[in-house]
Amino acid sequence: MPEPRFFALIIGTEILNRRRVDKHFDFLTQALGDKGYALSGSFIIEDDPKLIVRTIAFIASDPHAVLFCFGGIGSTPDDHTRKCASLALRDGTLPVHEEAKQIIVNTLGEAAYPYSVRMAELPQGAKLLHNPVNNMPAFSLDERFYFMPGFPQMSHPMVDAILDKLIPVKTDYYRHTLTAACKESLFIEIMEQMPKGVDASSLPKLYAEGWRVSISVGSREQKMAEESFQHYINLLESKGIPYVLDDESETQV
Repeated sequence: MPEPRFFALIIGTEILNRRRVDKHFDFLTQALGDKGYALSGSFIIEDDPKLIVRTIAFIASDPHAVLFCFGGIGSTPDDHTRKCASLALRDGTLPVHEEAKQIIVNTLGEAAYPYSVRMAELPQGAKLLHNPVNNMPAFSLDERFYFMPGFPQMSHPMVDAILDKLIPVKTDYYRHTLTAACKESLFIEIMEQMPKGVDASSLPKLYAEGWRVSISVGSREQKMAEESFQHYINLLESKGIPYVLDDESETQV
């Protein structure tokens, strides 16, 4: 079964104009890392319905995408995500989700009307996500697309619960890194020959005393990761180029 590819969509003009600081990216990368995975992409976009629809549709075009979307599922006029999710992934309608309506009304009473009850208008086939803070439900579609509030204290416990369901047991990912006193061009031929299932990257650094490059090699196969990494060490030692093994050479993303 193909591995999932995780994406974050963070919706909020207030982040882009610096009225608020995003807290979702750091949290999500750590939460995924704890499970042995990493983000494939992250987007921060404004509260523009057309842009939201296009971004959701773009992510959904990847058949293995799993989306965590934060923000815009409330009941104010600038909350577009429920409608946009329907336009991108369904038929554009927002029928009343009776269970969501009951939860909202039971929680808020008469205060649910006339506005808060709108949050029960969800895309066809939506499944509810429990909100541990105020009980206002979030929702998912197809067990791949998860739409949550922009408030971290509400959405982050939801993410933890989702990942525990999707990835009940951590998947090991073996990564090795080194830093060498040379330019990254030295390693191009080796990088071009890395086998499928190995990701290799180089990060050049320029200091007053000259170039340094950090090489990172990772794989879900421990032996493959070790053997691929050894090619870089062999080349450095054959040329007498000094290097150090970095502390992050361990099981991680």
